[in-house]
Amino acid sequence: MARIKYYYDTESCRYERIKVSTSDIIFNFMGLAALILIFAAGITYIYITNFDSPKEASLRKENKEILFHNDILSKQVENLGNVVTSLEERDNGVYRTLLGAEPIPESIRNGGIGGVNRYQELIESNLEQEDLIVGNYKKIDELKKKIFIQSTSYDELEKLAKNKEEKFAALPAIQPVSNKDLKRFSSGYGFRNDPIHQTRRMHWGVDFSAPQNTPIYATANGSVTKATYSPGGYGYHIKIDHGFGYETLYGHMNKYIVKIGQKVKRGEIIGYVGNTGKSTAPHLHYEVHKNKKKIDPVHFFSSELSPDEYEKILKLAAIETSALGSY
Repeated sequence: MARIKYYYDTESCRYERIKVSTSDIIFNFMGLAALILIFAAGITYIYITNFDSPKEASLRKENKEILFHNDILSKQVENLGNVVTSLEERDNGVYRTLLGAEPIPESIRNGGIGGVNRYQELIESNLEQEDLIVGNYKKIDELKKKIFIQSTSYDELEKLAKNKEEKFAALPAIQPVSNKDLKRFSSGYGFRNDPIHQTRRMHWGVDFSAPQNTPIYATANGSVTKATYSPGGYGYHIKIDHGFGYETLYGHMNKYIVKIGQKVKRGEIIGYVGNTGKSTAPHLHYEVHKNKKKIDPVHFFSSELSPDEYEKILKLAAIETSALGSY
């Protein structure tokens, strides 16, 4: 039962009944409804700003997973890039050198990817992680191009290598002394201190420190063109012509056991380590010549070394130590 409300009328000096109009009822209802809506909106805002909906929570989790896996993918792409770079360096510095092919220019290996609008469709799609996604596509495209160029290079090298057994036999591809632990490698190619003249001079070969009378081996098939003694230089030394523009020189020997005109095979003993000529200690001075030009012999040791051993001998060759003889 509804409660009846009264008010005191001062003019009639009596209580009069309060009459509520329909408009008052509607106005009061609308006010209450507005208050409820404002309160509900406030609750909803607080919930939205502080709590994720199931869909938002799922999307947030998915986004974290995408970023996590993208990081892993980026590192894998970077590692693959390092592997390809290593293959390129070995290709230019070793394989193409051995086969007499010109190195592939860096401008070709590192050339850009064609197509100005190559990634325009991705950019226009308004991706949430546009930089990451487009960046990875660019890295992968660059890697694919490098791999294609390297694959083409290997195809070219394969053609050069076919039916060239004689040329391979003529390549000075082993170390001239037994050096399994690499400890006998004492001085590399490049500018070094001359121990006799005490000046900085170009060292045109590499030195192997070894006990007197350690066997010296021919590093490739060839014919002996020089076998002589030079007291003011290499002491007892020989030179072998391997054909295809390659020659090797072996200096400061204790003695040689070959003669001019003699044919030798790779791995055949041609003499023994000594300390003759301008030398400060028993060692072998070894040079490689290509078309009468003296080149770094260390690039020709890779065929008998593992990748780790080859990397180690490259590091040893880069250390600027004094040579063991004058040259």
